[in-house]
Amino acid sequence: MSHSRLVLGLIVLGVTAFLSPSRALLSQRLKGRFQRDRKNIRPNIILIYTDDQDVELGSLEAMNKTRRIMEQGGAHFTNAFVTTPMCCPSRSSMLTGKYVHNHNTYTNNENCSSTSWQVTHEQRTFAVYLNSTGYRTAFFGKYLNEYNGSYIPPGWREWVGLIKNSRFYNYTLNRNGVKEKHGFEYSKDYLTDLITNDSINYFKLSKKIYPHRPVMMLLSHAAPHGPEDSAPQFSNLFPNASQHITPSYNYAPNPDKHWIMRYTGPMKPIHMEFTNMLQRKRLQTLMSVDESIEKVFNMLVELGEVDNTYIIFTADHGYHIGQFGLVKGKSMPYEFDIRVPFFVRGPNVEPGSIVPQLVLNIDLAPTILDIAGLDIPADMDGKSILKLLDTEKPVNRFNSNKKTKVWRDCFLVERGKLLHKRDDIKNIQEENVLPKYERVKDLCQKMEYQTPCEQLGQKWQCVEDATGKLRLHKCKRVVEVAATDKKSSGRLQSKYYPADGRDCDCEQNGYKMSPAARQKQKLLSKRKFKQSYIRNRSIRSVSIELEGEVYDLDLDEGFDPVVPKNVSKRHDVVDEEDENMSESSGTGNSNELTVPTSIKVTHKCFILANDTVQCDDDLYKSLQAWKDHKLHIDHEIETLQTKIKNLREVRGHLKKKRPEECDCSRMSFPSKHKGMKGKLKHKGANHPFKKGGPEKSQNAWIFKDERKKKKMRKLLKRLRNNDTCSMPGLTCFTHDNQHWQSAPFWTLGPFCACTSANNNTYWCLRTFNETHNFLFCEFATGFLEYFDLNTDPYQLMNAVNTLDRDVLNQLHVQLMELRTCRGFKKCNPRTRNMDTGEKDEEKFDQYRQYQRRKWPKTKRPHSKSLGQLWEGWEG
Repeated sequence: MSHSRLVLGLIVLGVTAFLSPSRALLSQRLKGRFQRDRKNIRPNIILIYTDDQDVELGSLEAMNKTRRIMEQGGAHFTNAFVTTPMCCPSRSSMLTGKYVHNHNTYTNNENCSSTSWQVTHEQRTFAVYLNSTGYRTAFFGKYLNEYNGSYIPPGWREWVGLIKNSRFYNYTLNRNGVKEKHGFEYSKDYLTDLITNDSINYFKLSKKIYPHRPVMMLLSHAAPHGPEDSAPQFSNLFPNASQHITPSYNYAPNPDKHWIMRYTGPMKPIHMEFTNMLQRKRLQTLMSVDESIEKVFNMLVELGEVDNTYIIFTADHGYHIGQFGLVKGKSMPYEFDIRVPFFVRGPNVEPGSIVPQLVLNIDLAPTILDIAGLDIPADMDGKSILKLLDTEKPVNRFNSNKKTKVWRDCFLVERGKLLHKRDDIKNIQEENVLPKYERVKDLCQKMEYQTPCEQLGQKWQCVEDATGKLRLHKCKRVVEVAATDKKSSGRLQSKYYPADGRDCDCEQNGYKMSPAARQKQKLLSKRKFKQSYIRNRSIRSVSIELEGEVYDLDLDEGFDPVVPKNVSKRHDVVDEEDENMSESSGTGNSNELTVPTSIKVTHKCFILANDTVQCDDDLYKSLQAWKDHKLHIDHEIETLQTKIKNLREVRGHLKKKRPEECDCSRMSFPSKHKGMKGKLKHKGANHPFKKGGPEKSQNAWIFKDERKKKKMRKLLKRLRNNDTCSMPGLTCFTHDNQHWQSAPFWTLGPFCACTSANNNTYWCLRTFNETHNFLFCEFATGFLEYFDLNTDPYQLMNAVNTLDRDVLNQLHVQLMELRTCRGFKKCNPRTRNMDTGEKDEEKFDQYRQYQRRKWPKTKRPHSKSLGQLWEGWEG
C-alpha cells in the first residue's frame, strides 16, 4: 500500500515538473499577445489648459510638479503663442483649429457661444470627429464665456460644463444636461478639485467598462482667472511674490505706442499694491492645478496607461500685471499676453526635449486628430505638431534626398470686433462708381434739380455754395402757420389739437362738410404763401453773440437787409460798404452793430481780423505753459465733440418720432383694422444716391436699437451700484474690500483703473526665425507699431520710424495675406511657398533673402518724428 502511494507521488511530481515549463511558456505567450494588442489600441488623449496663465511673469516657476512631469518627462515648446489674446476667441480657435476671422468669434461677447457658432462651427470641433470614431470624449470645466448651459455641445459623451465665466465658488454646472448649483464649501464646491476628481473617476470607469476604448478628456481649469480664490491650504504662500516686476512694469506713459498706451500714465501706489496682491493670489490658485496634474498622472501610472496616453498642457492666453502702467488684463498684442506655456508628454516623445519652432493654439485641434489617426480637415488653419516631436534617426550621410523639417516662421495676431455692414452698401457701391462730386454734377444737369424749391412735389434742389461747388439741398415746405401771428397759431393749435395731447380731431365742428365745401377748402389749401413775403419782410430784431455774451438788438423800422434770392442758399457775408457808411454816419444810435476786431477763442488765444491766430507771449516762451494750454484745448474739443454726438442722437431720435401734421383738409378714410388711424402718413423722401427704401434699412435700425438698449442697461446697472468708474471709449474696473471672498483679503479700500480701449482693434505679424524676431502691428485707427525683439525683448520702443517705405509695404502685403487666409496651406507662409513646387522656388528664394536682409538699427523714436505716422498709413 505504501509502495503504491510512493509510486503515485513520484508520477505526480514528474508530471508537475513536465508541465511547469509549458505553463511558464503559456503565460509568456499570453503576455506578449496582450502587449501586441495594446500596441494596436489608439492612445488616450488628455488636454489640460488654464485660464489667463502667463509665461513672461513667471507663473510656471511655482508649478514644480507640473514642470517635473511635463517638462522633464516630455517636450517643452519654448515659442508657443495664441492668435487672439482673449478667452472666448482663443478657446474657439482651440476647438476648431481656425483663426478668429474664420470662426467669427471676435470678442468675449461678439458671437461667443451664439446661435451662429452652434450651427456652423461647433459642429466641426475635434470632439465631434473623435466621438464619431470610437473615442470616449469628456469635458470638465469652463467652456466659453457666454455658454448658458441650455444644451450639451456636440461631440462630448460626458459633459460637466461651467455656465458663464470662471468662478471657484458659487457657480452652476451643466452635468449631462442637468443644472447643478454649488456653494461656498471647499470640500464640495472648489472648482479645481471638482474637475480633478470627476475626470479621474470618469477615466477609471471608462477603462473598467470599455478597456479597449481610447479616452479623450479636456480639463479646463478656471485658475488663475479672477476672482483668484485659492484653496485654504495655499492662502499663506508667496508673501513676497515679485516675478511680475519686469523691465516693462509701470513703464508709462508710452507716447510712441497706440492710443490706450499713450493715455495710461504711471500707476498710483494703491495700484502697485494691488498688482503685488494679485500676483500672489494668482500663484496660489495655480497650486491646486499643480496638484491636479500630479493626481491625473499618478492615476495613469496606477492603471498602466501612462505609456499609451498623450498629455498636453497649455493656456488660452497670457496676462499682464502692471506692464506699461496697465494694472491688469489681456488683449494686447505684446509678448506677455500672447505667449503661453505648452508641454506635450506621450508615446515617442523624448523626455526633456526642447522644441523651438512656433506652435499656436490653432495647432491643438489638428494635432489631436493626428494623434487619433484621423485625417485633418482642409479648412483647419493649424497644423499637427507631431512631426516636430519625431526624433532624428541616423541616415546615410551620402543620401542627398534628406528632407528637412519645414515649419512656419510667422503667424497672425488679430483682435477686434465684428463689423456690421448694411445690406444696401454693396449695391450702392456697384451702382455709384463715380466720385461724389461727379454724381452731384450729373444730377444737377437734370431739370428737376435746377428749379428753386417752389415747384409742387419738388424734394431736392441743386445749390452752388460760396466756393463754387454744387450741393444737393433738401426742400423744406413752408408751413402756413409761419405766416400767421402767434395768436392765430395758438388758435389753430387749440382748434385742431386736443388739450390732452391726443392726435388731430377734425370733427369738433359738429357737422359734416358738403362735397362742394370740401372741394373749395382743398383748392384754398393748395395756395402757398409767396416766398417774396419772407424775403421782403423787414427784420425788427436780431440776436448778436459778442465775446461770449448774447445781445438782443432792436432795429429801426426802415432797416431792410439784403437777402439772397435763393432762401436755401445761405452766406454769412458782411457788406464792407454798409459798414463804412454806418461808421461815417455818426448817428450815435445805441442799436448800431459793432464788428469786433478780434475773436476770443480761449482765455489766452485770439483770432485776428486777418484770420491769423495770436496767443499770449508766455505760451511761446514756457514749454510747460504751452503743454497745459494744449491739454486744455484738447479737453475742450473732446467735450464739444461729445456734445455734438449727443445732439446728433437727439436729432435722429426726433426725426424718427416726428408727429403727423394735422391737415384736416385731407380726406380721411376709416380703417378696417383695429389700431390703425386710417390717415395717410407723410414719408420723407430718400436721398437721390440712396436707392434702398426704409425696408432695407430696417435691420440696421433694429441693430442700433439693440445696442442703445444694451448701453442703457449697463448705465442703469452702474447707477444702481453707484459705479462712477467709467470713461467713454475705455474698459474700466473697480476693486474694493468685498471683491475677494477668500484669504488673503484686500483691505486698502476701493479704487478704479482702466485697462483697455474700445478702439483696440489690430492685426499683427509676429515673425520668428533664425535671423529675425519682430512684431509688426496695424491698428484700426491707422497707427503702426514695430518692435525688434532681438534688441528690445520687452517691447519698450516702437521702432516703426526706422523702417523704409518698401519694407513697410512688404510687411503690409504679408499681413493682408494672413488676414484673409483659409486652410493650413495658405495660413502657414513657409509651407505654402514650399508646397507649390518648382514654380515658386524663385519666390521662396526671394522670400528668404528678404527675411535675411539686414534691418536698420533701432533707436528711441521722438514724438515729433512719429507724428506723421500717428495720422495713419496706407500700404
